[in-house]
Amino acid sequence: MAERRMFAKALIDSDLFLDLPLSAQALYFHLSLRADDDGFVGNPRKIQRMVGGSDDDMKLLVLKQFILVFESGVIVIRHWRLHNYIRNDRYKETIYTEEKSQISVGKDNLYTVGIPGDNQVVDNLATQYRIVEDREELGEDRGESTPSPPPKKSPPKAERHKHGEYNHVLLTDEQLKKLNEDFGNDTVALYIRKVDEYCQQTGKTYKDYNLTIRNWIGKDGKFNGNSNHKDIGAADAERSKYATEF
Repeated sequence: MAERRMFAKALIDSDLFLDLPLSAQALYFHLSLRADDDGFVGNPRKIQRMVGGSDDDMKLLVLKQFILVFESGVIVIRHWRLHNYIRNDRYKETIYTEEKSQISVGKDNLYTVGIPGDNQVVDNLATQYRIVEDREELGEDRGESTPSPPPKKSPPKAERHKHGEYNHVLLTDEQLKKLNEDFGNDTVALYIRKVDEYCQQTGKTYKDYNLTIRNWIGKDGKFNGNSNHKDIGAADAERSKYATEF
C-alpha cells in the first residue's frame, strides 16, 4: 500500500466539502490517508477515536456521501478514483473483496453501492452506519460476544407478621427469633404486649417494631426475662415520657 495519497482540488475546494465542520474535514483526510489502494478502510472507528473525531463527524461524511459504509463496518472513500491514480506495477488490490464486489464505478468515476442510479442507495447509508455502530458497541467488530447482563432483581423483603392482641406489632420471623434468643420468650412476649397496648391507647405507630422493643427492654433494664416486671399500667404511664418513635 502506498505511503502517499493525493486529493482532488475539485472536491476539497467545493462548497459541499468546505461547508463541513473542520473536524469532519480532518476526519475525511485521515480516513483517506489510511485507505488501501482501492480506497477501503477496515478500521474507521479506530481512526475516528485516534484523531478525536466525533460520531456526528462520521455520520455527516456518510450522509453527504463522502464515504460509503458496508454492513461489515468497512468503509470506502467514494471519490477515491478522483483523488488517486495508482500505476499497475504499484497497485495492490484491497483485501475487502466482498465489499468491493458490492460497488460499481459510475460515469463520473465515483464509487456507488449497488446499481448506479439506484434511489435506495442514499437512503440506506444512514441505516448501514447505525448497524455498524450497534455492532461495534456489542464487540462484533472484534469478533467478541458481549451478552447483556441479566437485570438485577431486588431481594424480596421479608414478610412482617402481626403480633399482640391488637395486631399493631409487626415483626418478621427472623426478627422474632432473634429477639427470643437475645431476651427470652417471656420477656419478648411481655414487651410485644406492652408496645401493642401502647399503640392502641395512643394511636402511635413505629417504623421498626424490632428496634422499638429492643429500646424498651433496654430502658427498663430487662434481660433474659430475669427481672421483676413493673405494673403494666405504671409502665404505660412512664412510656409517654420517653418512648422514641422510629
